[in-house]
Amino acid sequence: MFCKNCGNEMDPNAAFCVHCGAMKGVGTRFCANCGTENLMGGSVCTKCGYFIAPPPGVAGEQKSKLAAGLLGIFLGTLGIHNFYLGYNGKALAQLLITLCTCGIGGTVTYIWWLIEGVLILTGSIATDANGVPLKD
Repeated sequence: MFCKNCGNEMDPNAAFCVHCGAMKGVGTRFCANCGTENLMGGSVCTKCGYFIAPPPGVAGEQKSKLAAGLLGIFLGTLGIHNFYLGYNGKALAQLLITLCTCGIGGTVTYIWWLIEGVLILTGSIATDANGVPLKD
């Protein structure tokens, strides 16, 4: 796997490129499959045929930063904001902690989801699980 922003090789499990700091999957300058530079600004790599920029509708539409942030602040104890953004594992953990403890665990995770809601609204969490940037 290669960084789509700088073209350097990345560990497939990495969340960020260690060379340029870009989040995994962000950028369209280089092919993530072979690392070839996208000189023409196209959406398909001319060397290997890999989609550099996903076709419309494939990666999903942009999700609202405001909606995700407010879901995090008001319904975060159930993980609704993470379901909305596609982070299903994290969302399921938040939901199970709350439900399996009859709501008592929700008070423990209160800080967790409140902080996530604020991070979404401030732009610190700026993409969904597919790497699609959140819209304002």
